[in-house]
Amino acid sequence: MATPVFESMKREFGTELDLPPGFRSVTLREAGDAFAHATANASELGAGALVFVGRFDLSEFAVVLEPDEPLSTARRAFYAGMVALADTLAGQAPPDKPIEFHWPDAVYVDGGIVGGGRLAWSKGAEDQPPDWLVFGAMVRTVSLTEGDAGLRPLSAALEDEGFEGLESGRLAESFSRHLMTVVDTWQEKGFEAVANQYLPRLAPDKGASRTIDGGGDLMIRRVGKSEIEPRSLVTALSKPSWLDPKTGGPR
Repeated sequence: MATPVFESMKREFGTELDLPPGFRSVTLREAGDAFAHATANASELGAGALVFVGRFDLSEFAVVLEPDEPLSTARRAFYAGMVALADTLAGQAPPDKPIEFHWPDAVYVDGGIVGGGRLAWSKGAEDQPPDWLVFGAMVRTVSLTEGDAGLRPLSAALEDEGFEGLESGRLAESFSRHLMTVVDTWQEKGFEAVANQYLPRLAPDKGASRTIDGGGDLMIRRVGKSEIEPRSLVTALSKPSWLDPKTGGPR
C-alpha cells in the first residue's frame, strides 16, 4: 500500500500548543495570517509545522506537509484535512448538531457557514512529488457582528451554536490529533477510507451518487443518466468558496 503524503511528518513538537509527535507549533500575533505565513515559508518550516494565530473570534491554523507521492494524487491530502476539521468540530458540538461540507472546502453548522479549509502547493510537475503542501483552516468561534443572528442566516459562529471548548488554541490542538488519526486510516486502509469519511458530510444532492477519483476530483452520477459529471478539485481550490476577500474571514 502506498505511504500517505504525511509519512515524512517527523519533527519535534513545540511548546506553545500541546501537539502530538510529528508536529511543532509556530505562533503568530493576532494580526498574522497562518495560511499565508505557512505557504510563504513552507520550505524553511518543514513538514509538521503547524502555524497558529491566536484570535478571540477565529481559530486559524495551517500545517505544512511534505508528500512522497506525485502532486496529481497528493492533493487528496485536502480531504484528510477536511475530515480532521469536521471531527474536531464534532467533538465540541452539541448532540445531533449537523456539520456539513459544501464541496469541496466550506464547513456549515446547522445550515450556517462557519469557515472552511484550503490548500496550497509548491510549483512542479504533476507526476513528481511537490516540495510541500499547506492545508489551512479557519473557523469562526465568536460572532463580532452586531444585531440579531437571524439577520445573517447564512453565517454562523460556534458560540451561537452551543459549542464547548471554543479556545482557538484548543481547536488547533484537537485538529492535529484528529489529523493523525486520519493519517493512520489512510496508511492502513488507503485513501478510499478517507473519502468514505468525507463524502457522508457533503450537503445532500437528491438523486446523485458521489465519489472522489484518484486525482481528488468529485465524480457525480445522477439517477437516470449514464454520464458522469466531474468537478475539478484544482479549479475549486483556486478560490475558497467560504472566504470573504474583504474581511479575510469566513463569509
